[in-house]
Amino acid sequence: MTEFFQTYLGYGFGWFLATLILILMIALPLMLAVAMIIYADRKIWAAMALRRGPNVVGPLGLLQSFADGLKVFLQETIIPSSANRGLFLLAPIITFTVALIVWAVIPFGAGMVLADINVGLLYILAASSLGVYGVIIAGWASNSKYPFYSALRAAAQMVSYEVSIGFVLISVVLMAGTFNLTGIVEGQRGIFVFLAGTGINPNGYGFHPLLFPMAVVFLISALAETARAPFDLTEAESELVAGYQTEYSSMSFALFWLGEYANVILMCALNAILFWGGYLPPIDWAPLYAVPGIIWLFIKILVFFFIFSWIKATVPRYRYDQLMRLGWKIFLPFSLIWVFLVSGFLMLTRYGGVQ
Repeated sequence: MTEFFQTYLGYGFGWFLATLILILMIALPLMLAVAMIIYADRKIWAAMALRRGPNVVGPLGLLQSFADGLKVFLQETIIPSSANRGLFLLAPIITFTVALIVWAVIPFGAGMVLADINVGLLYILAASSLGVYGVIIAGWASNSKYPFYSALRAAAQMVSYEVSIGFVLISVVLMAGTFNLTGIVEGQRGIFVFLAGTGINPNGYGFHPLLFPMAVVFLISALAETARAPFDLTEAESELVAGYQTEYSSMSFALFWLGEYANVILMCALNAILFWGGYLPPIDWAPLYAVPGIIWLFIKILVFFFIFSWIKATVPRYRYDQLMRLGWKIFLPFSLIWVFLVSGFLMLTRYGGVQ
C-alpha cells in the first residue's frame, strides 16, 4: 500500500497517507471490538450468575454498548472545583492514547503489522508502562482522598507485576532469539515434538514444558497489570467508591473505560502471540494453514478474554497484602529462577553446552 501511494502522490505525502490509512484500519476496528467486548463481558458475567444480561437495546442487546456510549457523550462533563483542571482532563487522554499506540507493533498475520520493528517487545513493555501515569495523574488531580488512595495502589501494583512480566519476557526472548514479535511468532512453529512420528507438532511456546509455567505467570500478571479481578484493588468499590475515576463523568469517564478494555484486549493478544503461536494455527498441520492467520489470532484473543471474564465472575478480590506477596515473594523469585533454567536448557541443547 505504501509503495502504491508513494508512486502517485510522492514519497513524503504518499507515506503519510498510507500510514494514516493503516492506523485507521487498526484503531477503528479496535474501538468496535472494545464495544463488543464490553457487551460480551456483561453477557458472560450474567450467564455465570444465571441472569440474562443486556437484552433490550438492539437484537440480543448487541447495541447496548453503543447506547451507553451515546449516553455518556450527552452527559455534562463535571470538573470538581478544587481539582487541577489541566491534569484532570489530561489523565483519561493519556490512558486512552497509550492503550492505542501499543497496537502499532502487533502482528495480525505474516507481514500484517503497522511497524515491524526489531525491538517490538521492548516497545510494548515501554509503552504499556506509561499507562500507570494516567491513573496516578487522575488520582492526584481529582484532589479527593479515594482517587488518591487508588493512584497509590495502582503505582505499586503495576510496578510490582511489571517486574515479573519483564523476567517472563526474557525467557521468551531467550527462546526466540529476537525482540521482533513476528520473529517470536515464527519461532513457535512446530516448537515441541508432541506427537512423535506423525509430523504434527503444536505451534506455541506454551506447549513446551519449560515455558508453560511462564505462560501461566504471564496470564496472572496480565490480570494484575490491567487491574482486572481478582486484582482490581484500584477500583475496589467497597473501599474506594470507584477508585481513580470516582470524580469523572461524561466522555472523560468513557475514555478510561475504552483505555481499560483496549488494554485487556492487548494483554489477550500478547498471551496469544508470546506463548500460543499468535496468528499460527494451534498445530503445525498443513490443512489448518488454509485459515487466515488473523482469524486464528482473533479466536485465541476471544479464548483469553473468556478466561479473563470467567475469573472476574468467579474469583473473589485479593487483599492488598496478598496482592503484594504474590508479586514480590512468589512471582519475582519464581520467574527469575526460570530465566536461569531456560538459559541452561538452551546452552545444553541449542549451543552445545558450556565450552
